[in-house]
Amino acid sequence: MPELPDLEAIQDFLLRELVGVTVTGVTVVQPIPIRMPGPADFAGELTGQRLAGVRRRGKFLLLDWESGSTLALNPMLTGRLQYCSPGERRKAKTCFILELDDGHQLRYYDQKLMGKAYLVPDGRVELIPRWGEMGPEALSPEVTLAVFRQRLRRHPGQVKNILVNDTFVAGIGNAYADEILFAARIYPYRRRTSLSPAEVEALYAAMHAVLDHATAVVAGRMGDDIHVKVRDFLQVHGKGGAPCPYCGNVISQITANQRLTNFCRRCQV
Repeated sequence: MPELPDLEAIQDFLLRELVGVTVTGVTVVQPIPIRMPGPADFAGELTGQRLAGVRRRGKFLLLDWESGSTLALNPMLTGRLQYCSPGERRKAKTCFILELDDGHQLRYYDQKLMGKAYLVPDGRVELIPRWGEMGPEALSPEVTLAVFRQRLRRHPGQVKNILVNDTFVAGIGNAYADEILFAARIYPYRRRTSLSPAEVEALYAAMHAVLDHATAVVAGRMGDDIHVKVRDFLQVHGKGGAPCPYCGNVISQITANQRLTNFCRRCQV
């Protein structure tokens, strides 16, 4: 799942390379991810649009067009954007293709077809289901330690589930929740009510340290390949069976409800 660091890097690339580019045509190959409007209207309304800006909100990438409309993409588990030449072979489960007047294509593909695309008029992102329920950005200056503690108290469940819940703070997904909890030395299945004040402070500090570091690494390594998932530098996520980088214990891996969780049983308590 593209998370805050990935989407920040993609946003920066699109801002640098595509602002001012016009969509000359749209091909819908697999319409399932297109939630608003219907596929025919989606293609018709995007054709002729000139890109004015790119933003990120939570796990949404927002492409703003000069007409005032906004294309909001939530890639979910396996959705990816690809910027490439028209002659490049299409990836499996390519959903739609934007032909651009710079001679390239912007493609969206999604192996599990779980992502969602909304083309909303006049920037009315509030039309997107559950948009208004999103909490503040994880790295927003408004999320001070005091605010973090206050928001955390609203959620009684397991701490990892809280981190990936966008109503708590927006932008953290499965991979970086694992990394944050490892950095904070907190077991992912702990109940929020069991956390001490010192552990909450450690969680807050880890959130900033992990996301700041990852954003810099991903931005430096992704380059033009915005469809590539840069995750090999992570400490524990996706490293089940490998040695813990701190204590050498084997990193545990649990899969439940299509969610992979990695952690160190010795370091995280």
